[in-house]
Amino acid sequence: MLIATAAAVALALAGCSGGDVAGADKPKASANFPKGSTMAKLAEAGTMTVGTKYDQPLFGLKGLDNQPTGFDVEVAKIIAEDLGIAAEEIKFIETNTKVRDEAVMSGKADMVVATYMITEDRQTRVTFAGPYYNAGTLTMALADNDKITGVESIGDKSVKVCGATGSADLDAIKSHMADPGAQLVLFDVYSKCADALRTGQVDAIAADSTILLGLASGSKGKFKIVGESYLDQLFGIGIKKGDVEFCKFINDTLTASVKDGRFAAAWKKTAGTVVAEVPAMPEFIPCK
Repeated sequence: MLIATAAAVALALAGCSGGDVAGADKPKASANFPKGSTMAKLAEAGTMTVGTKYDQPLFGLKGLDNQPTGFDVEVAKIIAEDLGIAAEEIKFIETNTKVRDEAVMSGKADMVVATYMITEDRQTRVTFAGPYYNAGTLTMALADNDKITGVESIGDKSVKVCGATGSADLDAIKSHMADPGAQLVLFDVYSKCADALRTGQVDAIAADSTILLGLASGSKGKFKIVGESYLDQLFGIGIKKGDVEFCKFINDTLTASVKDGRFAAAWKKTAGTVVAEVPAMPEFIPCK
């Protein structure tokens, strides 16, 4: 509230020719939102709690200064900005895969932006705004390997492809292979896939783009992501179940951020350091 009031005063001073502080008594930011809405409550408080990942490079990673950085973090800041909440007033908490639903349902987080894939099961517990990003399954190869060009390349039975045991996209990956039993190499973690690719034990890694972007960013230019996605993985923003009003506000903010360039700036600052092309905003799902 203090920040919003200070901004109003500054704007008023800038537009005045004399010393009259017109506009110093502007209404609170919360007055711009429906009374009793989540938006009004958050704007009135001047702060919000956001759940994100602390271990996902380029999307949500806790830095040496104990502050999270990444694309998801920047998206959260865009939404907070349109609530009149400054970035430094956001309280970020860690929400790994296992606790994301609980953080929303319990009210520990006002929203969760944490590589949060929209699924039918999760929609029974959480309302999703967005999606804002399609993390579709992609292929990664050595930067100097021109033979691996995308999903079509893993149809060659001589191509060894690495994946992670239990990955949600394994069935989609196998469906594109000539001989999955001979081609697919599985490890418990993707860092082992990166080692296998680096040493030539496999020709490619297949995983969702957030994982591949993280691996590529740490490869010092040795890895490249190629081709088109072969399985949609839509990331949404989780909020309290049934808060349709807040969901629509977030969607409107996301739409505006594409038009005014904030969405592109968020990408270029983070994941865009590895893949320069700004992703298109996916079609939103109904708020419910």
